[in-house]
Amino acid sequence: MQDYKKGLRSGIPIGLGYLSVSFTFGIMATSLGFKIWQAVLISFLTVTSAGQFSGIKTMMLPGHYMEMVISQCTINIRYSFMSIALSQKTSDKFRGFWRALLGFFITDEIFAVAVAEPIVSVRFFAGLSTIPWFGWTMGTFLGALSGSLLPGRILSALSLAIYGMFIAIIVPEMKKSKPVLVVVFLAAAMSSLFYYTPGLKNIPAGFTVSIVAITAALVGALFFPLTPETVAEAESKQVLSDVNKMKGGHHE
Repeated sequence: MQDYKKGLRSGIPIGLGYLSVSFTFGIMATSLGFKIWQAVLISFLTVTSAGQFSGIKTMMLPGHYMEMVISQCTINIRYSFMSIALSQKTSDKFRGFWRALLGFFITDEIFAVAVAEPIVSVRFFAGLSTIPWFGWTMGTFLGALSGSLLPGRILSALSLAIYGMFIAIIVPEMKKSKPVLVVVFLAAAMSSLFYYTPGLKNIPAGFTVSIVAITAALVGALFFPLTPETVAEAESKQVLSDVNKMKGGHHE
């Protein structure tokens, strides 16, 4: 039970963050014509921010099933790699049914917290996932409810919050890494090209996301490959950063 409580405490900041981001998703979903219960059900059953924002736009175009499949696989395939990495740190009891059940909750933030643990137990991961899942679902409900009540101008302003979240995630990494900076600018340039160029702008958004993401990632892998030396250097910097943070916290 101690592991579960520890996971709950670790998941509180994630849940609070998800509450605000999913609020924007709820607003966007209702603005596109989804009913409140539909928006809530999507968040309850998926818990994938970028996938949901992309998916609801594709869902408004009946018959675009292949576009949906390709875009969702491109956006969410990273969770498979996270699961593989995390599986190397799970306890002996964390297998079979529990992996199939709790693997559903893998997100960027939950993975980042879980992978920092020496050993990830079933109870810790279950506790870590509880509040983020609740926060994501509840935020969607509140956003969807507000979307049916608030004036259009306010809704339009609140809809920008999701872009602010992605910028907040990307910019710190861009400042620290030149390869990330190049890949981000390439993706932005390609996205603008597809949006404004006659002919290209007629390509469905789901396919555009896949093309841009895969191309930018390939360019990054080809021109900025990770070597054992660069990985070791990055790990050393991370360890040094963690030690400095611990020292700072100790002095406080």
